[in-house]
Amino acid sequence: MECTMCSSADKELQAFLESVPEDHSHRRMVQQEIKCGYGLDGVCCKFCSNGPCRISRSRPKGVCGADADTIVARNFLRSVAAGSGCYIHVVEDTAKELRAAALAGRRLKGLDTLHALCEKLGIQGENDHALALKLSEQILEDLRRPYEEKMRLTEKLAYGMRAEVWKKVGILPGGAKDEIFNAVVKTSTNLNSDPVDMLMQCLRLGISTGLYGLVLVNQLNDILIGEPKLGFDPVGLQVVDPQYINIMITGHQQHMFGALGELLDNPAIQAMAQQAGAKGMRIVGCTCVGQDFQARSRCFEQAFCGHAGNNYTSEAVLMTGCVDLVVSEFNCSIPGIEPICQKQDIPMLCLDDVAKKKDAKLLPYKPGEGEEAGANIIAAALASYTKRRAAGRRNPMAHHGCEAITGVTEVTLKKALGGSFAPLIDLIASGKIKGVAAVVGCSNLRAKGHDVFTVELAKQLIANDILVVSAGCTCGGLENCGLMSREAADLAGPGLREVCRSLGIPPVLNFGPCLAIGRIECMVGELAAALKVDLPQLPVVISAPQWLEEQALADGAFALTLGFDVHLGLAPFVTGSPVVLDVLGNQLKDITGGRLIVETDISKAAQTMVEIIGEKRKGLGLNG
Repeated sequence: MECTMCSSADKELQAFLESVPEDHSHRRMVQQEIKCGYGLDGVCCKFCSNGPCRISRSRPKGVCGADADTIVARNFLRSVAAGSGCYIHVVEDTAKELRAAALAGRRLKGLDTLHALCEKLGIQGENDHALALKLSEQILEDLRRPYEEKMRLTEKLAYGMRAEVWKKVGILPGGAKDEIFNAVVKTSTNLNSDPVDMLMQCLRLGISTGLYGLVLVNQLNDILIGEPKLGFDPVGLQVVDPQYINIMITGHQQHMFGALGELLDNPAIQAMAQQAGAKGMRIVGCTCVGQDFQARSRCFEQAFCGHAGNNYTSEAVLMTGCVDLVVSEFNCSIPGIEPICQKQDIPMLCLDDVAKKKDAKLLPYKPGEGEEAGANIIAAALASYTKRRAAGRRNPMAHHGCEAITGVTEVTLKKALGGSFAPLIDLIASGKIKGVAAVVGCSNLRAKGHDVFTVELAKQLIANDILVVSAGCTCGGLENCGLMSREAADLAGPGLREVCRSLGIPPVLNFGPCLAIGRIECMVGELAAALKVDLPQLPVVISAPQWLEEQALADGAFALTLGFDVHLGLAPFVTGSPVVLDVLGNQLKDITGGRLIVETDISKAAQTMVEIIGEKRKGLGLNG
């Protein structure tokens, strides 16, 4: 029988998507299975009107003379620059919000984070708002520095031994926005043709992406919205209650919804929803912004119902028929949601024009005007519910999902361990936990199917007593498939199983959105500092098994600068260049300590990661 849609690790979700008549991404994946070989190898160039030029053995150079190495490196650098641009856009917007809050004297909810961060960065002020103002202004100044002027906070944010390596090899970045601008210029027609030089710029972009677009943005959101707290919460499509007015949010800019959350916690707003015939009004988490709200679920009493799923679950969330409004503010808001919203008469709002959806109303978000934006969102949701509600509507996926651990950060995890990572280090030293694997990043439909590589890889790693930590859309698949529930301890190896049962935790820990990859970096930095070693010496390995977009490539560049072995379940579009493959897979080991590993077989990938952790343990003098 002909296959009509790709498989999913989430079989209940797969059955639902097979049953609905609508067109969706899981069906379109099968229709798009045949890929362009030139595109896969990265050897197609369309930067000038002589092209597109396609490089092959019989045609080794483009019309201008550019060879495969130049073309691949150019394409790759442009992708990393675009991904970095996305993250820098987010941290810049978040810093603007913090500045507006400081100037207006608004309540700052994460004072512990504010004080710790300012102390680390050497920022002083007469009160909390003065601290917040100086912090936001220093971040904005750094982001906007010229290319030739090194950012001033970088070395203070970085792990000390890493910063020394970066200085030694000359990859400390200049102003983050100008690095991106320079990359775009560098990759234009008949300019840079040195693949190694372009790869070094990828590393500089990785550092600014990671330290500013990942590490800092989490801390700024903690200050603005509130600090995450550990807990267990329902996940999956079960969280969408048809008796409520449901606002589905998608994107990565959490600060834009902080005021909305506060408004929805107001009894007067809930009373308005009840007058319209609903039990109340709530936010439905989807994609990374939903993961972040999930981590902060205890900051809001009524506003948030839970996290439904990742980017390629979002169409199914809408097809339940129980969503009344979609609000998007950044990426992972796939275009496939648009026809479903149109068919179901679900209005769409966009808060940032970089994520403007077709047929959606643009409601530009301005720093400091969160309450106004929240009021407009609530009014639109009320109007939509009144217009489209149907008596007795039900959620056909009401039994989908489970309970998952939420609110894991470097801070909450350390607190749970008694205020120090020493217990975790002792468990690793004893061999009960062999090491840590960060299975992070996106969800795609090409690497074996929806979340298939991610879920199966995690299962094999925990079976080998390797603790898995996750951040990004990977969390959506792992939690909905039960690996972040306490019952998943049964799937772990004997040592990890014992630890999980004694502590009442799952073998896969949920750090939340992809931005929280920065939190994982902070955690491993503290582990390294406690052991007085550099990051590459730790029994830690990273995998982005189902990376999807350019942001993931910028994340990967950051991980390579940190000196980690980085596994991908799909090759990036660089396989047409022997030079690029050699630098990323071999030469980089002598530059930063990191290397890229591409392995498309799940069992082989797991075994490689187990062997790497074994080698790192031996390097530290640990057995097994």
